[in-house]
Amino acid sequence: MARIIRKLTAQAVTRATKRGYLPDGGGLYLQVSATGAKSWVFRYRQAGRLRELGLGSLHTVGLAEARVAALAARKQRLDGADPIAARKSGRAASAASTARTFAMVAEQWLAAHECGYRNDKHRAQVRTTLTTYAFPTLGTMPVASITTGDVLAALRPIWQRAPETASRLRGRIEAVLSYAKAMHWREAGENPAAWKDNLDHLLPATGKIARVEHHAALPWQNMGSFMAELRQRDGIGATALQFTILTAARSGETRGAAWSEIDLPAAVWTIPAARMKAGREHRVPLSDAALAVLRHMEPLRDDKAGGLVFPGTKAKPLSDMSLSAVVRRMGRGGITVHGFRSTFRDWCAEATNYPREIAEAALAHVNRDKVEAAYARGDHLARRARLMAEWAEHCARPAAGG
Repeated sequence: MARIIRKLTAQAVTRATKRGYLPDGGGLYLQVSATGAKSWVFRYRQAGRLRELGLGSLHTVGLAEARVAALAARKQRLDGADPIAARKSGRAASAASTARTFAMVAEQWLAAHECGYRNDKHRAQVRTTLTTYAFPTLGTMPVASITTGDVLAALRPIWQRAPETASRLRGRIEAVLSYAKAMHWREAGENPAAWKDNLDHLLPATGKIARVEHHAALPWQNMGSFMAELRQRDGIGATALQFTILTAARSGETRGAAWSEIDLPAAVWTIPAARMKAGREHRVPLSDAALAVLRHMEPLRDDKAGGLVFPGTKAKPLSDMSLSAVVRRMGRGGITVHGFRSTFRDWCAEATNYPREIAEAALAHVNRDKVEAAYARGDHLARRARLMAEWAEHCARPAAGG
């Protein structure tokens, strides 16, 4: 390609007022009209005729952009193409593809693959997934213009709520867009619904999404009256429930608690990593009320029979229903044992001034912010001890029930 002499400067472009063409070189000209309007044109000869390809007005296309556009036109000329004809052809193809919406192409894709489905039920499931979750966002969009952002808009509402369905939906959207590309209704390039090196950077893998369950919880204002009633209950299950509430522990952590994990002089319960949901050792500061529960259980201590703090029948751990049964017998069937952790968390947020990380540490929640977690190396045991003491005091106030 011949060397292009760039004659124009930004200042010359701005000051140009005389009607006519100002050459930049290589076929690029700044055209000044009789009214003073300025625009860019690429001038060339095709079959002996002088032709002009408009590249845009100066308001929207700067000098540098105009040079890039002119370079593209020169390359077309070298390839033997007519830039104006190529533009018209591209617009026609774009118009044709614009007329094809995602929903239209999805229907064609479904028809093309009908014979490949296992049965009518599977065929109906594929269609339902697309019509229910993809069509509201993508259905009326031109298949040629769908981007990764558009695909994300369809996936995000259900990605964590229904990860398995969302994963299937992503694969079906990818298949529809691949079909459109094969039919030349989309330009060549990466599929915006592809997972690897695309959506995997924007969405968590569905296999790693935590299934969030919302457990019915007692309002924290009613905790005192509930505990007063609970203390009147006999049985190891009721005592274990008291301990669970006072320590904000999970039911399984309490039922598996062993005396070997308890340091009474230090008032600390150390739960080994093997028994923790997050797989990390967790230290629980014991309030005076929690220590009182343990002293109540000490006469039943039998280290030879497993050393469980709250033994069930035949020295085995209590069943997972034993604590729930206590709640039901109290006429509180609308709440769950796990819900008391939510009660504790709500109390921390609404009735105390403790920072969020202290409350989260008390619940043994894993900090998912890697940067924040890197700086929070301790477990805030001293501050959590004060928090749990205040929680025990709150649980001992029947008047707080209102």
